Amino acid sequence: MKKLVTSLAAALAITTSFGSVSFAEADKIVIAHRGASAYLPEHTLPAKAMAYAMGVDYIEQDVVMTKDNKLLIMHDHYLDSVTNVAEVYPDRKRKDGRYYVIDFTLDEIKKLKTTEVFTVENGKQVQDYPDRFPLWKSNFSVHTLEEEIELIQGMNKSTGRNVGIYTEIKAPWFHRHEGKDISLAVLQVLKKYGYVSKNDKAYIQTFDPNEAKRIRTELYPQLNMNVKLVQLMAETGWNETMNYENGKAVPYNYDWMFEKGAMKEIAKYADGVGPWKPMIIKEESTRDHLIITNLVKEAHEADLDVHPYTFRADKGQIPAYAASFEELLDQFYFTAGVDGVFTDFPDRAVDFLRRAEYQSKMSKNQRS
Repeated sequence: MKKLVTSLAAALAITTSFGSVSFAEADKIVIAHRGASAYLPEHTLPAKAMAYAMGVDYIEQDVVMTKDNKLLIMHDHYLDSVTNVAEVYPDRKRKDGRYYVIDFTLDEIKKLKTTEVFTVENGKQVQDYPDRFPLWKSNFSVHTLEEEIELIQGMNKSTGRNVGIYTEIKAPWFHRHEGKDISLAVLQVLKKYGYVSKNDKAYIQTFDPNEAKRIRTELYPQLNMNVKLVQLMAETGWNETMNYENGKAVPYNYDWMFEKGAMKEIAKYADGVGPWKPMIIKEESTRDHLIITNLVKEAHEADLDVHPYTFRADKGQIPAYAASFEELLDQFYFTAGVDGVFTDFPDRAVDFLRRAEYQSKMSKNQRS
C-alpha cells in the first residue's frame, strides 16, 4: 500500500472508494464529545458554550436519572469520578463503594461541585488527563437536560445558527432495574423542546440494543416521534450493557454486531451506528498500511450513518498509525469514509473540515 497521503490538498483531489465524489463534498459533521471537554470540565454548561462557539454541528448530552426522576447531564450513573460527593455525603455510597446518581435528589446533587475526571489512587485524586483544566479550580456544577437544551436553543436564536443535540440515554437497563423508565422521560423532554422527527437537528443514541429497539417500535409510535436513532457499539467485555437473568446481571453479547450482515439488522431499527475507533481502523495499523474493516462500507450500504468515538489529541491518545491529530481525522473522515466524529477537541476538527472544504473549492476552481 502506498504511503498515506498527508498533503490535504492532494488528498482532497482523490475520490473516495465509497462513491465518486470528492472527499469534502460529502456531509461531514463534528460532534462535541461532552462539550469542549479538552478545555473545560466535561458536561458543564461552560464546556457546552465553548463547544458551540467553536462551530460544531452537534453537542452531546449523556443523561442519567436522579432519585426524584430529574434528568441529569453526566457521563456515568455514578457521581464519584467528577464531583465532591464523597466529601459532602460520605455515608451515601452503596456496598460497592460507588455513589449512584439515582440515590440522590436533584437538589442534593446541585449542592455538589464538579471538576475534571479523576480516579482515586492510594487515597489521592489523580486527574485522568493531567494537561487539561486543573482539578477543583474555579467553580463548576451539574445541570439538567432541560437546562442544556435551553442553552443550546438560546444560542441558536441569538446567533442564527442551528447546532443540534446528540443525546445518549445512559444505562437504560440499570434504570429499568431500579424501577425508572429513563428512555420515556428523555423522549418526553425532547418532544417538549420540539425534537420529534428526522428533520430536526437531533440524534438519540444508546449502547443498549434492546432499548433501542423498544424506542423504535414502542416509544416512538406512542409519542408520535421519529428522531434519528443511533446504535452505539461496544465490546462485550466492557459490560456496557447488562441483562438480568434470574435476578443476576450478565453482559449483553455484542459479538453479532461484527458479523457480516449485522449492519442490515441494525438498520431495521436504527439510523446510524457509533463504533469505537479501532472497530474501523485496527490499532495494529501503520502509516504505510492502514487496516480498515468493512464496517463503514457495510453500514453505508445499509443506509446507516457512522459516527465513531472518541478523538483526542492528549499525550498518548493518538494511535501510532497517525503522525498527528489532523492526520488521524484525515484517515477517518476521508480514507475510511466516516460521516462524523465525537471529539474532545472540537475546534481542531472544525478547523480541519473548514480547510478541507477550502482546498476542495480551490481544486475545483483550478480545474474549471
